[in-house]
Amino acid sequence: MKVSEAMTAQVVTAKPGDSIQSVAKIMADVDTGCVPIFDDGKVVGLVTDRDIVLRVVAQGGDLSGHISGAMSDHVQDCRPDDTVADAAGKMASHQLRRLVVIDGGKLVGILSLGDIAVDFGAKKVGETLEEISEPAHA
Repeated sequence: MKVSEAMTAQVVTAKPGDSIQSVAKIMADVDTGCVPIFDDGKVVGLVTDRDIVLRVVAQGGDLSGHISGAMSDHVQDCRPDDTVADAAGKMASHQLRRLVVIDGGKLVGILSLGDIAVDFGAKKVGETLEEISEPAHA
């Protein structure tokens, strides 16, 4: 199965200078837990609802601050024609739950563990989640 068959193609993005609160509102409005941060035509980061909670709310941070302060800037990607098995392997090796899907330099979707669970099977998700959850090697 190809990534294009399992990914979520409807992706809402934000800019690094957008406020944390505005990105949280986007998440609530479109019922997503992840928003790619897009600047100068490319993905420069990814922020999850968990990032906002741990990096801002738990620290007593300012919700009017820039989302760039809460995002992860080490974003891994895959291509729509990659196999889901290869993408799951990449998730496992980098201990990630999501990959952005890039085609010709353009963001075309996000592949999450949930997408894989629905379309690829619970066994592969279990294996990938087990590898993602292993402690990182020093």
